[in-house]
Amino acid sequence: MTRPAFPFLSPTVPTVSEALLQQARALPTPRVALVNAGSPTALMGIQEAAASGLADPVLIGDPDKIRATAESIGFDIGGIRLVDAPHAAAAHEAARLARAGEVDAIMKGQIHSSTFLKGLLPAAAGLRDPDTRCAHVFHVTATGSDRPLFVTDAALNVDPSIETRKASLIHAIRLAQKLGIPRPNAAILSPSEDPTPSIQNTMDAAEISEWAKSAIPDAEVAGPLALDLIFSKEAAAIKGVETPVAGDADIILTPNITTGNAVVKLMVLGMGCCAGGLVLGAKVPILLTSRSQGSAARLASAALGAIAASGETS
Repeated sequence: MTRPAFPFLSPTVPTVSEALLQQARALPTPRVALVNAGSPTALMGIQEAAASGLADPVLIGDPDKIRATAESIGFDIGGIRLVDAPHAAAAHEAARLARAGEVDAIMKGQIHSSTFLKGLLPAAAGLRDPDTRCAHVFHVTATGSDRPLFVTDAALNVDPSIETRKASLIHAIRLAQKLGIPRPNAAILSPSEDPTPSIQNTMDAAEISEWAKSAIPDAEVAGPLALDLIFSKEAAAIKGVETPVAGDADIILTPNITTGNAVVKLMVLGMGCCAGGLVLGAKVPILLTSRSQGSAARLASAALGAIAASGETS
């Protein structure tokens, strides 16, 4: 007996926000280093970004392999800078180029995420101050809507401390402001709206929310909030929770990578949303793209990289 198709997958094909693309295209085109650029998927991603005016590529890896792959996919790389640094050395070379001011953003190519990040994020790589915490932020939009939801951290910090979550929150707020939300609403996700000693992340959420009142005056931060309250004003009213963040969040701060990753992937697979993302906190934005991402998500990530690299606020 043939089982029916999994009923929770959305048939909607994700599309990138046109407002996001327009904002990015109005800015100077960033020089984007593609680390280990020899695979078809990696080259197609940077090709799409370049064709859309979102990237001026710098291709790092094995030049012969890059040329052969580019020819096989019909990508004319004549005039594009090639840097000979194969395998793990490619990430270190990208860090050097960023330190020297020769690239404005770094994109993951055919390289394992852990190897990629180990070449960029340690203090010894010179892309961040030793006391600076980095975070990954997803920009999620539904098809037909330009309103984003920012979710952090779903791809970098596995089980973040309170201090790391504070840094993640600040990164998301500053990115939201760059995209034209002057005072973002940020929700701290927990299973309940009540601080409960037996559920540590509810206590952490309450602590972060109280800290934010004085530390981040240009944002409205509320937590702990369960997901139904974050998405629904009606649910908040029924539960007697009064906060302007309920049902109107711009940012969700998740307690750990498992939760954040699940929230984003459910929105992509179950709702047909487009999710572009990047790592913030380093000298340049880092585009942590995945082989499973579609064209829309890759373009959204490239657009975010251009906006983050510009230093300008919408």
